[in-house]
Amino acid sequence: MPYVNVKITREGATPAQKAQIIAGITDLLVKVLDKSPATTFVVLDEVELEDWGIGGLPAQEYRRQQLCS
Repeated sequence: MPYVNVKITREGATPAQKAQIIAGITDLLVKVLDKSPATTFVVLDEVELEDWGIGGLPAQEYRRQQLCS
């Protein structure tokens, strides 16, 4: 009974995109680990961008620095 928790920034992922993520992860677990889709759980959590950090920086500042590089 796999449980996968995916965290993404809250930046407008559509319901269709979220459905694709759920289906893709489920398919991967079926193919690689022979898990049953009926007992595979995928949960998407959306996190506010200001609550996300990368490389010791808030995500927005990290992105700004990457654009300037």
